[in-house]
Amino acid sequence: METKLIYDERIKYGLTYRKYVELTEKYIDQTDVKNLNEEELEKYNYTKLNLQRSKRIEKTFNPSNEIVEIIKNIYTSQTWMVITENWCGDSAQNLPYIAKLSELNKNINLVIVLRDSNLDIMNKYLTNGTMSIPILIVFDENGDELFKWGPRPEKAKEEIKRLKKEEIVKPELYEKLHLWYGRNRGEELLKELSELLESAVSNQDIVKVTYI
Repeated sequence: METKLIYDERIKYGLTYRKYVELTEKYIDQTDVKNLNEEELEKYNYTKLNLQRSKRIEKTFNPSNEIVEIIKNIYTSQTWMVITENWCGDSAQNLPYIAKLSELNKNINLVIVLRDSNLDIMNKYLTNGTMSIPILIVFDENGDELFKWGPRPEKAKEEIKRLKKEEIVKPELYEKLHLWYGRNRGEELLKELSELLESAVSNQDIVKVTYI
């Protein structure tokens, strides 16, 4: 069942990816770490490391001809809403790819919605009852939901399950997850998004033919 986009104002005036990165940089540069408690310092360090990860992906990612062609076949307006926070490691490993893809077609409007200040939106897109991020929701020009993706590729989810079975503690678990991301280089994410976008475009073509 399609979900109607009812958060028009927040999506219309949400953060661009560039603004999101600028705010993250500002937070890192202007935060006095001496005044942070243990939890705040941990989040600060995650955010700083995540920014480095994201910028590395931005510099090295060159989309394949196949996914470029899929993106260029989006002939009607789409809104790509990503729910996230800058301390999220999975976001750092996935959002830069999504942002780069959105730049390939002027019909795509990418909007970043911060989870913790938009909990009512987040609560509509829970993962097994949890507020896991990032979550990408793609809407058509009428505000109908085309598909949802997140919070990580299926192969990454399988890797997490495997590591948990081995009873690996969180710091090491996250380290191994990021090693997986580093080796994968966005391959699984791009494969999943390609399939979802192709399906969405095909469905739009069917609707178009039906109403001609």
